Amino acid sequence: MGKVLIEKLLYSCSELKEILVLVRPKKGKAPESRLEDMFKLPAFQRIKEEKPEVLKKLTPIQGDVTFDALGLSGEQIDRVCRDAQIVFHCAATLRLEANLKDAVNMNTTGTKRVLDLARKMPNLLAFIHLSTAFCYCDQEVLLEKVYDCPHDPNDLIRCAEWMDVKTLSKITPDLLNPHPNTYTYSKRLAEILVQKEYPNLPVAITRPSIVSPAWEEPVQGWVDSLNGPIGIMVGGAKGVIRTMLCDGEHRSEVIPVDIAINALIAIGFKIATTVEKPKNIPVYNISCSDSKKVTWREVLEVGRALNYEYPFEAGVWYPGGDMTTSKVVHTLKVIFYHWLPAYLIDFLMLCFGQKRFMCRVQQRISDGLDVLQFFTTRAWDFRTERYFSLYKELVPEDQAIFNMDTDPIPDIEYMKRSILGGRQYCLKEPLTTLPKARRQLKFLWTLDMVAKFFFYAFLLWAFLKVTGLRSYVDSLFIESQGFLKEA
Repeated sequence: MGKVLIEKLLYSCSELKEILVLVRPKKGKAPESRLEDMFKLPAFQRIKEEKPEVLKKLTPIQGDVTFDALGLSGEQIDRVCRDAQIVFHCAATLRLEANLKDAVNMNTTGTKRVLDLARKMPNLLAFIHLSTAFCYCDQEVLLEKVYDCPHDPNDLIRCAEWMDVKTLSKITPDLLNPHPNTYTYSKRLAEILVQKEYPNLPVAITRPSIVSPAWEEPVQGWVDSLNGPIGIMVGGAKGVIRTMLCDGEHRSEVIPVDIAINALIAIGFKIATTVEKPKNIPVYNISCSDSKKVTWREVLEVGRALNYEYPFEAGVWYPGGDMTTSKVVHTLKVIFYHWLPAYLIDFLMLCFGQKRFMCRVQQRISDGLDVLQFFTTRAWDFRTERYFSLYKELVPEDQAIFNMDTDPIPDIEYMKRSILGGRQYCLKEPLTTLPKARRQLKFLWTLDMVAKFFFYAFLLWAFLKVTGLRSYVDSLFIESQGFLKEA
């Protein structure tokens, strides 16, 4: 979400004096080099074409929320505190399977470090904390408020500091309950830290649901990560995901990334311009309206049809599969449709002297599906009254620039854009390769039919062999031939 937020601020809030962005070195690249790479992305194409001068307003500051004082020097701290007026805290680890020590250090302690810096900002007008709508797994209905947490975040911060990973992992299951993973747990702890700063600091908490590809901005279907639904969609289209533990009757809770970013900016404006502060900390659940929450079954059916029309290149197998609520059925399908083909492909790769990869891919897929099943087998109810009332408060001109309304978005067209976005921006497959991909899909369909024929023929032969019915069938066949000769 960070890239889309930066792009939107530069494009639609061009009057801003400067945007300071905390960037950590990665893969040996300095922050300035990373920003240059970011500007090359399609997401920044419209800025380079229409407003190239605003790119100079983006100033990278080398730092890291996992370091004390964010890893900033005294001079950098003075500058940030002097110039910053609005803070968007989006830094977090999104790895659902991360160990508790890393998750707390990044998501909880990292938030504390940013808040410590915010207290030193004399001109601070708004501090917008990006959380998640799934951080309260024990609430059947999630209202726009902060709920109590059974643990003190400062206690967990101290534990993460002095305990090693192995020791902390032993008590992690007891600490997490009822949370399914360290991500939602550490984000819940972070919300408590933000709440404690209110009203001394102008803070607000935003909780997006599942963030999905862009509807319109910065480009249609923009997505640069395979996390969430787009990863499942791509895995299914490539033929490597053929079963998923999911209740198809539950409604999907998703929000396009550009709609969510528009909400973050509007919330920042609201907090910065509100003179009379409310009694409790403002919390906004960001999700689509009830009329747009289609079931996961509908998502699967529409997505499957669109994947056949706009296929991906070089799939492992013909796209197929289904969702189920039965763990037994799901496990059997995983064995036969995921692991057996993976071992077969790796065996063939070994025979041809090639590098094996399929079992490793399937292991990553299995780990990801195991984490996601908690969210796909439960019904979620996120109340969004404050979020939608904020949109109604905007003047028509701002509503057009910072659209937060999902109702006019056609479902099928949005899913089409999402698939094409994942194809172009995640897998780097240009639309010019669609004819080739369609030919490959036809070949995979033929291969799939032939393989199924021989597989079921083998099962029938094995059944007749084991049950002793083969001799009976042979005798019937011989008798039928005799009748034919007599006739």
